[in-house]
Amino acid sequence: MSGLVDALVIVVVAVVVITQQFRASRIDGERRWWLLPVILAVVALREPEILDPRHHTAAVLLLAAELLVGLATGAGWAWTTRIWAEPDGTVWSKSTRASLLVWIAGIGLRAGLFALGAATGVRPDSSALLLSLAGTLLVRAGILAWRGQLLRPAGNANTAYGAITMRPAGRERV
Repeated sequence: MSGLVDALVIVVVAVVVITQQFRASRIDGERRWWLLPVILAVVALREPEILDPRHHTAAVLLLAAELLVGLATGAGWAWTTRIWAEPDGTVWSKSTRASLLVWIAGIGLRAGLFALGAATGVRPDSSALLLSLAGTLLVRAGILAWRGQLLRPAGNANTAYGAITMRPAGRERV
């Protein structure tokens, strides 16, 4: 993909994910929370010029720093997200103001890395930012899934160990 298409994908994914997270959303342990980050990482790694060939060592260091910022942003975002369980056992999450501050700090650090790369002559590539975004989303989703499992009740408190419980029947088809 071209840099412009990568930048557009990054902006669209970031806007969609951020706006969704500031609304209460259900954490479903059955969902494939890792799928979007994996797709973004595959798209980023398909680019042959993720590293500047003229400044290989500096490009590797900047990419590593970008990934660390992404992972730290994802962890900070996950730990500043409010999470709660409803009486029916469903687990919900909603980002807080502190989560917004984590995002702002992450964007600021990424802008600083971009400026450092430009100052050292390393050609910035949007694939590195896409890979970092994938890391951010993967870490955040993983931590929230783990936190959600900790809040879910282990089972119905009224049943004995090993007792068979009846699930409510769904709609029958005729």
